[in-house]
This record gives sequence, structure tokens and C-alpha cells, in this order.
Amino acid sequence: MSPIRTRFAPSPTGFLHIGGVRTALFNWLFSRRHGGHFLLRIDDTDQQRNVEAALAPILHGFHWLGIEWDEGPEVGGPHAPYFQSQRHARYQAAVDQILAGGFAYRDYSATEDMEAERKEAERAGRPFQYSRRFLANTPEDQARFEAEGRRGVVRLKMPREGTLVIPDLVRGEVEFRWAEEQDHVIQRADGSFIYHLASVVDDHDFAISHVIRAEEHLSNTPRQIFIVQSLGYPLPAYAHLPYVAEPGSKRKLSKRKLEAYLKNVDFAKVHAHGLAIAQAIGLAVTPETFNPVTVDFYEQVGYLPEAIINYLLLLGWSLDDKTEFLSREQMIENFSLERVTKGPASFDPAKLMAFQAHYMQSVPPSVKVARAIPYLERARLVESPVTPATEQRIARVVEVLADRLKVFGDIVIQGAFFFGDEVAIDEKAFTKRVRAPGAAERLADYRQWLAVRSAFDAATLEQETQAFLVAKGIALGEIVHAVRVAVTGSSSGPGLFDCLSLIGQETCLRRIDRALEKARSAA
Repeated sequence: MSPIRTRFAPSPTGFLHIGGVRTALFNWLFSRRHGGHFLLRIDDTDQQRNVEAALAPILHGFHWLGIEWDEGPEVGGPHAPYFQSQRHARYQAAVDQILAGGFAYRDYSATEDMEAERKEAERAGRPFQYSRRFLANTPEDQARFEAEGRRGVVRLKMPREGTLVIPDLVRGEVEFRWAEEQDHVIQRADGSFIYHLASVVDDHDFAISHVIRAEEHLSNTPRQIFIVQSLGYPLPAYAHLPYVAEPGSKRKLSKRKLEAYLKNVDFAKVHAHGLAIAQAIGLAVTPETFNPVTVDFYEQVGYLPEAIINYLLLLGWSLDDKTEFLSREQMIENFSLERVTKGPASFDPAKLMAFQAHYMQSVPPSVKVARAIPYLERARLVESPVTPATEQRIARVVEVLADRLKVFGDIVIQGAFFFGDEVAIDEKAFTKRVRAPGAAERLADYRQWLAVRSAFDAATLEQETQAFLVAKGIALGEIVHAVRVAVTGSSSGPGLFDCLSLIGQETCLRRIDRALEKARSAA
């Protein structure tokens, strides 16, 4: 049996799409499962792009996710170059071979010629098939057409009878009627090459054994198989994966439809959460560009790669009807194309967050602290480099926040009030909790009591506060909400007495004083 060799071939667009990562992951797992090789090839035939700048985020994203390639950019390999823009001579040789074999022809039809024939077929009620009347059989034909100002392309001379049966490793046998295929262009008038030709040549030259790709490429397969046969190549195995669908829909997930996705409650919540973190740490993003459809979003916000990989694995694949969480080793050991579903799998950002929360629970406290520090530094909540004393304080904050720290970036949202002297006040909460009748008076009374505490640890504060409430004849709810808003700026958060203790007595008193002044100024 030939060695298993799979590939992923992104275009350098500057972002790594969730759906693309899922395809790459399945290729990577299949090759690892069978002791094979996974290649990364760059389809950069579009010369309008700055390939180096656009490629960097893609390569970085794969490194971050831990999907490493055996051959390709940064790694090299025996089949280099791995950029289509550097392989033009190879493609030209293939075009020349296909022409010489009579499987393609030079065509000088103009767009209006094709359109006229198409409309005629519609009027006659028959499928459109190009008449090939501008086919150039000889150099004299070429010269004559070019003298008329026509520009030639190279088209495949597709079969017009019979049926092609493709044995697909996911979808089973798929049939195509050759009569429904057009004479597809493989080389443009400017000499550049169409993706379908380049992809077939590259897959052969790189000895790709299995072409595992998204199902939208299934309709391209007949023309590609015809190219394979025309060049005398061995046919690779094909597996067309179900696409990753929109939240709550069967339509394909697209980075261009963010506005529409924000109508989905869970998607909007994840987007708003990530955007708040991004803005807090000073990322140059906007609501329109910071997109949960791309991997960059999750890295910047502070997700764990393990959570992303595990969740994406289950978009179109399952081990059984109950197992959700798998280690990388378990994924590799159990992955098979037979378990890939045929139908699309809907991307659910809330489910992804649940996977993130699960994996976050197993992160050691020291790692959480180390991963949280860069966010605090970028938000300028702590000075860089962090001193040992500050690191100890951050460790205590991480401990107090506990499960509220769902992603590492949450430290600047959930824990910002633990740092510095000022605190951002939630105006709605302030109005409800501090400006309520009698609330400011009770807060001022508690402030005076806090000022004379000799012990300021959480346990003592809680115990002595209970005695204070009994002496005053008031309920806990009549004071703690106003205190929380005054000290933390929010009506919710970790345990109040943990917050008071960690913030410190002097800072708590100053914040309460400012809250009281704010309440009086609005009276």
C-alpha cells in the first residue's frame, strides 16, 4: 500500500476560516492515524495579493492550533516549491501534454459568442454545449483568429457521452453525466493557469494519496479526473466532507455574513464578549472585522487550542453517541473517514464556549496566571515586567474569579476592578443600588465601620459584617449590593468579601467615598 499523504491548500487571504481549519484537521488526523504525511500547499496564483503578509496569519494560526505540517512553507521538503506561483513551468508542461494528446484545444471564442450559443440552447430547450466552432486545429487557424483580434484560451475537450462514477470515501458512489460538463478552461488568455489544472498537477507531483476536501469541490471533480486521465496519472482517493454550516442553519458558514449571524443570540453573545476583551487590550479591531468565523478571533480572546480542535472534530465526525471530549492521542487513534457524516454540521459558538469552559477547568493555576498576565499588561492594568508581588496578587485574583475566567482575556473584563484605584461604574447598577432611597446612608454607615477594621481578610469581614447587620437591624441585601457597586463598579461578581479583602482597605474606602460623592452630586 502506498504511503498515506494528505494536503491542505489555502489561498493566502490573511485569515484562517473555521471551516478551513476543520478540513485541515481531518486531513491531519487521517495522515497521523495511518503514519503518513500531511502537506501544506499555498494556492497563490492570484498575483494581486501580498502573499507574504497574507500568508503569515494562516501559518501562525496552524502553529497555534498545533496542526503541524510535514512538508510545505517554513519546513520545505523533497517536492518543493510548495507555492503555486513558483510552479508555472510545471503547469505549462502539463497543458502542452494535454494538448498534444488531443484532450484539450485552443479556443478563440469571445464572451458574446458563448452567450449567444447559450441563449440559443435555452430557446431550443436543450442543455448548452459549446459548438467548438472557434477551435484552432492548426497554427493557421490560430493566426487567422488572432488577426481578427481574438485571444485564445486552452479548453478541455470533455467527453459528451457516458457516465463518470466517483467512489467517494464519505459519500459513497457519486455519478456525473459527461454531457452535463462544459469544456472547462485550464489556461487563460494571459497565460495563467486555472486552479483545477494546478491542483491536479500538484497532487500528482506531491504524491497525494487522498484528496480530502469540502463538499463544494465535489462538482469540480469530473473535470479534475479528466485532467488526471489525460495526463496518465494514477487517480487519488477522494473524500468530500460536509461543509460547516451557519449557526442554526444548513447554509455554508461565511466570514462575509457577520451582520446576519449577529441576529443569532449565542453568536452575538460570543462576538460581544470577544470584542469587549479586544477593545480592553487595545486591539485595532472593529465590530465588523473582529469575526468569530476566523481562528484569529479565538486566539486573541484567549481560548485554548485544545478546545477549538476538539469542538471542530465533532463538526461532521463522531466516535459514538456519547463521547465529546477526546485528547489528541485519542483523536488520532480513532479517526476514520467512515465516521464522517454526509450532512452539514452547524457551527454553534455557545457549544464551543462550553468546550472551552471544560478545558479551562484542567488548566493549572500557574498556567492561568502566566496566560492572563499579557492581557493585564496590554490593558495597562499592571506594569510590565510584572514583579513577584504583582504576580502573587494576580494569582489571588485568578483564584477568586474561579469559573468566571472562561477565557484568558476575561481577566481584563471580570477582574479589572482588582487593579488600580479608579473603577468603571455601571450606571444602571449605580442608580438601582446606590441611589435607591436610604442606600447611600447605609453605605456611608458601613464605610465608617469598614474604616476601623483591624483585620481585613475575607472570613473576618464576612463574620463581623453579620454582627454589624444584626446591630443595625438591617438585612444583608440592604447593604451588600450598594457596597459591591461602589467598590467593584458592577452588581455581580465573585464573593463580595473576597473582593473587599483583595482590593484592600484603603482602596475600598476611597472608592466608597467617590460613590457617595457621586450619589450626592446627583441628588
